[in-house]
Amino acid sequence: MSAKLSRQDIARVAADDIPDGACVNLGIGLPTLIADYVPEGRELMLQSEQGLLGLGPAPAPGEEDYDVINAGKFPVTLLPGASVFSHSESFLMIRGGHIQIACLGAFQVAANGDLANWTVDAPDQIPGVGGAMDLAAGAEKVWVLMEHCTKDGQPRILEQCTYPLTAPHCVDRIYTDLAVIDVTDTGLVVRRLAPGWTLPALQAVTGATLTLAPDWSVYGQSATQGE
Repeated sequence: MSAKLSRQDIARVAADDIPDGACVNLGIGLPTLIADYVPEGRELMLQSEQGLLGLGPAPAPGEEDYDVINAGKFPVTLLPGASVFSHSESFLMIRGGHIQIACLGAFQVAANGDLANWTVDAPDQIPGVGGAMDLAAGAEKVWVLMEHCTKDGQPRILEQCTYPLTAPHCVDRIYTDLAVIDVTDTGLVVRRLAPGWTLPALQAVTGATLTLAPDWSVYGQSATQGE
């Protein structure tokens, strides 16, 4: 039976893939959950664009401090050695190329790595690009975490984005509830598939051509298995 990963499991798998010592920005939405799933013994420098470096997991109930929040305005903890600094210094860090991986949400991703994550052009939406365009341009790598399809079943991964772009050719890897997909010079390569899914089934809910990696693995397993 085909399964889908939960938002928490998507974040857990992405957290497991981040190399030790990396400086990683966590964008609004699903990426902020990564802070809750950093593997034991892994030392990561998690950054939030408003001026935090050294984010830890969400606080225990009753211990929230709303002066310490992530990009999504949810309370977080700070690990020993964490830094708090101004918004302007945070963006100097981002624009200066000091972020190894930017983990961002998205509305759409194109086969060539184009990113659309700031507006869906709806009449009642108040668009705001925030820091996404700076992160897309300044980070060494961009990983997108999102559901594979919209609520009405439309693909979010397309040959070309239909929403206004945040940045072109910037996405390196996509984590969805169905697969992990790398954006390569030769197209989209599926590295992992959710339990019970096949490439033809995934292709049917994807708006761009996919290729299955020879060493693909089951999604949800440790990143060291099959890669």
